[in-house]
Amino acid sequence: MQSKHLKRFITIIILSVFSVYRAYAFETTGKQIILFDTSTDTVLLEKNADMPMAPSSMSKIMTIYKVFEKIKDGDLSLNDKFKVSEKAWRKGGSKMFVKLNSRVKVEDLIRGVIVQSGNDATIVLAEGLSGTEGFFADEMNKTAKDLGMLNSNFTNASGWPDPKHLTTARDLTKLAIATIQDFPEFYHYYEEKIFSFNKIRQTNRNPALYKDLGADGLKTGYTKAGGYGVTVSAVRGDRRLVLVVNGLKSKRLRASETERVLDWGFRNFRNYELFDAGGTVTDGAVWMGNKDKVPLITEKKIVMTLSRKQRRAMKVKVLFNTPIPAPISKGVKLGSLKIDVPDREPVIYPLVSGGSVSKLSALSRLNVTFKYLLWGELK
Repeated sequence: MQSKHLKRFITIIILSVFSVYRAYAFETTGKQIILFDTSTDTVLLEKNADMPMAPSSMSKIMTIYKVFEKIKDGDLSLNDKFKVSEKAWRKGGSKMFVKLNSRVKVEDLIRGVIVQSGNDATIVLAEGLSGTEGFFADEMNKTAKDLGMLNSNFTNASGWPDPKHLTTARDLTKLAIATIQDFPEFYHYYEEKIFSFNKIRQTNRNPALYKDLGADGLKTGYTKAGGYGVTVSAVRGDRRLVLVVNGLKSKRLRASETERVLDWGFRNFRNYELFDAGGTVTDGAVWMGNKDKVPLITEKKIVMTLSRKQRRAMKVKVLFNTPIPAPISKGVKLGSLKIDVPDREPVIYPLVSGGSVSKLSALSRLNVTFKYLLWGELK
């Protein structure tokens, strides 16, 4: 039977604190909101982020995602043209003002959707790609599931009011991130502020593009059911934030709340590099090996987005069984790194062996066993 010394479970506290920290209380007038740091996959703020809501014209982010996907796959080009149907031409709400039976370039339609929020342009794209808007909505839903948007259901391409046309702030965040990451060569369209078509000049409705916020996309929306909303991304330094807010009562509040929340996210949080990839976190004692210890390392760099108070209150623990019996192969998992931050779920990273350790010969193992039984020495 193995000794208790061989089975004991140790906790090495790398960082410790003595104060209790409570998360920032941040009041927002938005009915649904989420603020997400894409560099560390960290939610900085959320309120009703999983509540079903009418996304309004923010639905068009999915429509454009499908267009970008077709272009990237080689099934569509920016110079292709789609015919304007009577359904598209008659559609109300915001418009690109396409002419009935005309043929419009895909690139113009993209700008008409993103900059002008044209419901008519959206339907032209949907019909051109899938035959009917209904069939296109089916494709939108398939892609939503592929992206992990499990609480979304699209019934049309524009976000036209429909009680069954719903998504969540969290799902729109996933869609925004996928758009940015999957189509960097096309994402620049979301940053354009002005587009003229048929001698009609219109400006982008995204209020963040006109302020010094680092914003480079994505899309606003409004319906009576959903209120005023926006999905926006902004970059400052090495950080990108994605904000989704909906249910605001006016354009003015949408603009001010967007600015206020983004500023808060960038100002109150920063990215802390805790451990380098391949860096030794601690050493583990080895049992019956040709080395006394083996380094426990992280395979990737560990970076966390934290406020200064959270950084001070953070606890990091290394958990592993000691001593570690030889032989040990390089790269094998030996333990875990657990990071506790107030008001967040613990984050756990694997720790692996930073080197190899061979098993002692039979005679050497006998000698070690003898020493251990006589004097309690592990080596």
